[in-house]
Amino acid sequence: MNKLRVIPASLIFLFSAGAAMAEDYNPSWYIGGSIHAAETDETFGAGNRGYGVGLRVGKPLSENWDAQINTNYTRASDNGRRYQQNSLGVDVLYLFSRSTVRPYLVMGVAANRDRSNGGIKSGDSTAPAASAGVGVQFALNDQWSAQAEWRKVHGYLHGNDFGFSQASNSHLSFGLNYAFDKPKATIKVASYTPPPPPEPVVVQAPPPPAPVAPPPPVYQKITLSATELFAFDSAVLNAPQPKLDDIAAALNANTQINQVVITGYADRIGSDKYNLNLSAKRANSVKTYLNNKGVDGQRLNAVGKGESNPVVVCNNKKRADLIACLEPNRRVEIEQFTVEQRVR
Repeated sequence: MNKLRVIPASLIFLFSAGAAMAEDYNPSWYIGGSIHAAETDETFGAGNRGYGVGLRVGKPLSENWDAQINTNYTRASDNGRRYQQNSLGVDVLYLFSRSTVRPYLVMGVAANRDRSNGGIKSGDSTAPAASAGVGVQFALNDQWSAQAEWRKVHGYLHGNDFGFSQASNSHLSFGLNYAFDKPKATIKVASYTPPPPPEPVVVQAPPPPAPVAPPPPVYQKITLSATELFAFDSAVLNAPQPKLDDIAAALNANTQINQVVITGYADRIGSDKYNLNLSAKRANSVKTYLNNKGVDGQRLNAVGKGESNPVVVCNNKKRADLIACLEPNRRVEIEQFTVEQRVR
């Protein structure tokens, strides 16, 4: 069996190994070069194995899509008979991940110039072609990545010197890509630290003591930034959590505080259903943390409200800037936190 025909199976294996949740991507233009081995159409008469080089210019369009402009040169020879192909085309790549290992599918169209001086197919012609295949990119650092790819190229050679209608080649290529710009660093927004609750003050009335009505309870709303609590797109609490420890200590010190509402919020990135589920998971993570610190779970009520009640409105075009701008909307609020009112 031809070795080029078993390559796609090994590349497809990387789809399961590399597929992961999409990360922030670098929108920079990039340039790349490659070398490739080709299984050429046997009827060209120059053997069925060729080699070549390629050059590509690419641009990420979104978390999952890239576009590439490429040109390739392929040559095969056997006993004085030669075949060569020059191509110029456009490809679209669907990437399953933006992590270190990035498996993808590729489809493209091109204009191919085929030349052959032997075999059933001989002549000189320029004709359209379509291609499809699989590949994988490996991130080496912020700007360099390696790319391996297998694709099938199908040319439509009707109305030319060859006197036949179609030709089919397979390419296996390896190369490097260089991004012109580094990814922009995420801007951190300073989190709000609520002031400590006022300490109770006991006022002694002169004798005979006059009854003093207790002051009405004061409810506080404590807002915690999701960035200091969780990693992006995660409901697992970071460690340590000194602010949550202080809240747990205050609740344990005053067991009369009940019906404390813990509300999780998310930003608008992602679907409504996903954000609602994520905000509920984050609120329940805070509830579980306080419960593990000794606070009775029946005193706590965790709810998720998704992307409702935003604090800020952002219209940034770049994803990294948009995530940074929307950080105040990713938060956890603790409401109905009853404290004693200071008497003046």
